[in-house]
Formats: sequence, C-alpha cells, structure tokens
Amino acid sequence: MNGNLLLRTAVAIILLTHSVFGMFNNGINDFGNLYLNQIGFAPFGVFLAWSIKLSHVVAAILLLSNKYVKPAGFVTILILIMGIILVHFQEGWFVVGGGRNGAEYNFLLIIVLIVIMYPNGFKKK
Repeated sequence: MNGNLLLRTAVAIILLTHSVFGMFNNGINDFGNLYLNQIGFAPFGVFLAWSIKLSHVVAAILLLSNKYVKPAGFVTILILIMGIILVHFQEGWFVVGGGRNGAEYNFLLIIVLIVIMYPNGFKKK
C-alpha cells in the first residue's frame, strides 16, 4: 500500500468519525449553540457548525476517492487553523498529558494534509 493512500485513508477516517457522531448525538447543534453562538457567531453558529462538519464529510470522500485533494485539503486546513485560533490555542499545545484540548492534534493533521496535497514536495514541474 502506498503511503499517500494510507495517509488519505487515515485522515478520511478521522474526519468522518469527528463529524458523523456529532450528527447523531446533537454534538454539532451543541457546538453551534453553546460555543460558536456564545463567542460571537450568533445567530449563525449552528449553520457554521453544520457547514464545518459537512465539509469534513465531503473532504473525507474526496480524499478516499483521490479527487480534488488540494481543494479539500485547503478547506480542511483553513478550518483546522480556525479551530486552533478559536478553540485550541487558549488550551495550550497538548491534547492530553501536559494539558487538555490543545493545538497539537490540529497541527499534526495540517502537516499530514500538506504531505497528502504535495506528495513530491513543493518542487516546480
């Protein structure tokens, strides 16, 4: 199995599980109402939360099908960066261990997405 396929599959699984469970346990609505609306996105918090999670589902499908990988990656990276800024930065670096809910996981996903998007580096053709 090639490394890029393995990374695309792993990120797709992460994006799907991070999104789909929230669709069925009210997590997306809670994130929109109880977090995004509270930090200034009202009345659009629920819409934004659903847009974020649906973009993750679309990105996962595109990564698995190896289609439009760069646009899917750019959108997902933008969302991950906003997650760092709005949610994780205030919690520090560590997800667990030295802290809780920090930015390290998003940072790793951003780097993996860049590797997926540019499997041969940033060489000019």
